[in-house]
Amino acid sequence: MVASKRFRTAEAKVDRSKAYPLSEAVALLMDLEAAKFDETIDVAMNLGVDPRQADQMVRGAVVLPHGLGKSARVLVFAKGEKEHEARNAGADFVGGEDLALKIQNESWLDFDRVIATPDMMGVVGRLGRILGPRGIMPNPKLGTVTMDVATAVREQKAGKVEYRVDKTGIIHVPVGKRSFTPEQLVANAAALIDVVMRAKPASSKGIYIKKITLSSTMGPGIRIDPSSVSPTAA
Repeated sequence: MVASKRFRTAEAKVDRSKAYPLSEAVALLMDLEAAKFDETIDVAMNLGVDPRQADQMVRGAVVLPHGLGKSARVLVFAKGEKEHEARNAGADFVGGEDLALKIQNESWLDFDRVIATPDMMGVVGRLGRILGPRGIMPNPKLGTVTMDVATAVREQKAGKVEYRVDKTGIIHVPVGKRSFTPEQLVANAAALIDVVMRAKPASSKGIYIKKITLSSTMGPGIRIDPSSVSPTAA
């Protein structure tokens, strides 16, 4: 596929041999010609881990200080008092067996995040083949299987994002929109990078953070110097 003139012009402004401090990388990205829509800004991190080893799986979640530019549609599986808590916290959909059947029988997927109380996992478990591939199956390690549904809902609404290393050792996560201010993008990217750095598996040897790249949907990648974010990058 031939790159557009706009992309080639933007790419020429990026020094591919240089790893930029985070603030400079964001400033450079914002200086490149924008697409005709509000592009998503992503951070990709190449980690020195072997994802095939269970003890080197890097996975978790972080609440971005400035969210993602849109409010996630949150579905909560709960009953009784917890159902009321979820609704009061701002959940978009709350229910139990009725919602599970709607997802199974009607292929209903008008939501972005799923939270469940532990006692509802018997119902939610049947949806594994549907929710799992989409990355939204409730998981206690990610705080989406919890009795504290109010906090979970508020975090998801505030911009909580999940990260998980893929089979090639890369984590790829959105950190905002082109319409964000540089300060907002720096804060969001720093929050993600820092939490991934702190999630380094004890069994990981050698260089943990091999490469970090910042990019917009239609723009070239800009390398980030890990040491500009946290001294724990080694």
